Amino acid sequence: MKYAFVNCNILNGKKDMVVESGKYILVDDGKITDIVAAGGADLSGYTVKDLKGAYVSPGLINMHVHLAGNGKPQKKQRDNAKLVKTVMSTALTRKIAYNLVCSYAKSELLSGVTTIRTMGGIADFDGKLRDEISAGKKIGPRILAANQGISVPGGHMAGSVAVAVTTPEEAKKRVEMSKNENIDLVKIMVTGGVLDAKGKGVPGELKMSPEIVAAVCEKAHAEGYKVAAHAESPEGVKVALENGVDSVEHGAKPDKEIIDLFKKRGAFLCTTISPAIPYALFDKSVSNASEVEQFNGNVVFEGIIDCAKAALENDIPVVLGNDVGCPWITQYDFWRELYYFHKYVGVSNSFALHTATLLSAEMAGIGDITGSVEVGKSADMIVTEKNPLEDLRALKDVKIVVSGGKVIENPKIKKNGKIAAELDKYM
Repeated sequence: MKYAFVNCNILNGKKDMVVESGKYILVDDGKITDIVAAGGADLSGYTVKDLKGAYVSPGLINMHVHLAGNGKPQKKQRDNAKLVKTVMSTALTRKIAYNLVCSYAKSELLSGVTTIRTMGGIADFDGKLRDEISAGKKIGPRILAANQGISVPGGHMAGSVAVAVTTPEEAKKRVEMSKNENIDLVKIMVTGGVLDAKGKGVPGELKMSPEIVAAVCEKAHAEGYKVAAHAESPEGVKVALENGVDSVEHGAKPDKEIIDLFKKRGAFLCTTISPAIPYALFDKSVSNASEVEQFNGNVVFEGIIDCAKAALENDIPVVLGNDVGCPWITQYDFWRELYYFHKYVGVSNSFALHTATLLSAEMAGIGDITGSVEVGKSADMIVTEKNPLEDLRALKDVKIVVSGGKVIENPKIKKNGKIAAELDKYM
């Protein structure tokens, strides 16, 4: 359909964005075809949407998503490998799991996230869903899919949303298998993580050898794929960058060597503040975190923030992901990551919104397709009653989502009140 969005205030997603008033946004065949002064176009044949002074922003881009989880709080660490093995054991359980993944992706879209970058999932579910959404068979955001990540025995998420390899040769074969699944990028697990750590400091423990990291990057780059690396310690970040990764997911307290490696490699940082907050800041009676988990959560929380600050100070691109699927982190709360970026890293609301839209699109390699409200771009937009540049919490209540020109008005999402009540304390 052809749509004309009138009586709106536009935030185009660019770094220097300001509120643009008195314009129409014209959409045809899924793309923004023109942005004209009010009254400057014949609207015959258009479905007119009077936004009554509301704010139009680019659809948000969540750069670090796991579609296999819903963020439900847990009382103790789960055996994720055992859970996934059970899920994949029968045709019925596989179908149930895939349907859940589809519903979680739909929640992302209805909350205003029009593009996601998946960072490890069950089997080939993410790529399959990407194709069904593209074909119009499912409702969800644009997906850049890594499918299962690559880990090592005893490594982060091995056996659940990542496959363990033991040698560089096995790693290259795994990349080849992922290529046959038509992935969009490769994800590797260089260090441990909070969710599967058994001792203090283990999230930063180096798990993947430099030789395997190098082998994955060599093969992935030869096939035209970027490589994203889970790394939560200075040692892990260095190994990742020295051996060719294109993005560091999470990050750690950096030194000059790490900054120089980022610049030499031309890599970017995907900061993920959200999942560390419950472990680092919640009372243990609420988070159900052990002393070890709380300790590790604090280390990761501080490291992520320090890494983001240093990256920005040194003109290293930083994008945002909320590592959704971790406890307390839902598929509909990505707006909180923008708020944390503003609160803890100290950026302006405008820069946070730019980071989660156009900059993320550019770093993901799709800046010519989406990320800004511009002529020629995909009509990926969200409408809020209040101005996000004044308060990023305006993004909590999205009134309209436009995804590839498809309009969803008054999107409804079932939300977890307990999660909201606890997280709101840190707004």
